Amino acid sequence: MLTNQINPEEIINKTFAEFVPERIALLSSFAAEEQVILDMVCRLEKKIRVITLDTGRLFQETHDTMQASVDKYGISIEVFSPDADELKQLIEKKGPNSFYESVENRKECCYIRKVKPAQKAFQSVDAVFTGLRKEQAETREEISEREFDEKNNVVKLNLLYNFTTEMLWQYIHENKVPYNKLHDKSFPSIGCMPCTRAVKEGENIRAGRWWWESENHKECGIHR
Repeated sequence: MLTNQINPEEIINKTFAEFVPERIALLSSFAAEEQVILDMVCRLEKKIRVITLDTGRLFQETHDTMQASVDKYGISIEVFSPDADELKQLIEKKGPNSFYESVENRKECCYIRKVKPAQKAFQSVDAVFTGLRKEQAETREEISEREFDEKNNVVKLNLLYNFTTEMLWQYIHENKVPYNKLHDKSFPSIGCMPCTRAVKEGENIRAGRWWWESENHKECGIHR
């Protein structure tokens, strides 16, 4: 039995009592954290909207995890993608890999491929479950179980905010939760293919994300 300062299942039940169920969603990149939340929600027999952002540059293993989740839990997935014209203009103006050149360029790419699609998704949501954890990065050390995103007018529930990596994987193995196989290859954090690498021994969880940047820049802009 997992022990923690919070009881995720209790928070899930309270959330479904507080908000209109149709306006509650799980924002998922199909990483280990969101897979645990999905399993918890489904075990409580709650019908949850699953929202994901297909940036156009995801790993095949991420799509494999999406399919495994559909097969196991019988969910449907709401996919939000970047605006085709904005993406076309970005690539024509700066090329397909401009994000390597500067933090500003990378954040511009993230804004088009992730932030704007997320903003569109949040328009039909009042509460969203996220997989953010304190342990993941310095930029996430101050997160709490519940936060209000004023910009998107949505309540974010970070169910696993105080989970350790050990607790996360204990749950996954005990409950046979489908997970992204890149996690077995030293990818603790998985985003777009050109912006994600395996971490080396001793590196932190998100060291493989935008590894050419300093630690304080390593967020896409959706949450922080």
